Amino acid sequence: MRPLIAILKLMLFAIWSFCMVSIQLVILLFSRGKTAYLTPYIWHHGVCKIFRVTVTTSGEIAPPNATLYISNHMSWIDIPVIGSVLKASFVAKREVASWPIFGFLSKLQQTAFIDRNRRSALKEKDSLKNKLEAGKSLILFPEGTSSDGSSVLPFKSSLFELAKGEKDITLQPFSITIQGINKQPVLTQKQRDLYAWHGDMDLAPHLWTFAQQKHIHIHLDFLSPLEITPESQRKELSNHAYQLILSSFTSHGKFGKIRNK
Repeated sequence: MRPLIAILKLMLFAIWSFCMVSIQLVILLFSRGKTAYLTPYIWHHGVCKIFRVTVTTSGEIAPPNATLYISNHMSWIDIPVIGSVLKASFVAKREVASWPIFGFLSKLQQTAFIDRNRRSALKEKDSLKNKLEAGKSLILFPEGTSSDGSSVLPFKSSLFELAKGEKDITLQPFSITIQGINKQPVLTQKQRDLYAWHGDMDLAPHLWTFAQQKHIHIHLDFLSPLEITPESQRKELSNHAYQLILSSFTSHGKFGKIRNK
């Protein structure tokens, strides 16, 4: 029965994506501003509905106007989960652009693709800052990779340079936690791996296993924006965001373990 449900979900996903991609391609011919975020926002909502992902939020979300959102990262599924709540561009490692299907879909959302090493990231800072200065918002995963869902990995601080000394940029951290799978609490790593995609996991088998699940509940906890002063340093901002997200993650996940930096 579950394989049949998975096949149905994947068929609906393909049909839904084809329809929304066609609309987005037309929109991008005329606009790459905030209007171009509406179709991806609707698409993400649809994807969550198809795969039966319930997304709940807590805290007050900062307006998507020159806001740099900071979050922990567990899975490729984080993208539709977060995208169903925020109208913004994701910042992703450059190799994502070449992924089959998902790379193409990422480009349609105006994802900013960068090299993750500090030297290259600093060179690309200007293009990202231009997006923020144009009023667009960015979603950053400073862990640099996805975790196994049991902890928050140490943050890479290089892109926090974007907010350094910028009074017109809002820096808001938020945590993402797995609240339940198939209406059961998450207690083991095997359960977490139904959602978390990490390490050397292949994408296709993970997608197939994920599609067979009846229900997944993910929670986003939006925290107070960080105070940015002319004296703020990127490592200071990074450490502060990390501690806030780690505390929220541990509190909401209840299974989380604190990993020393």
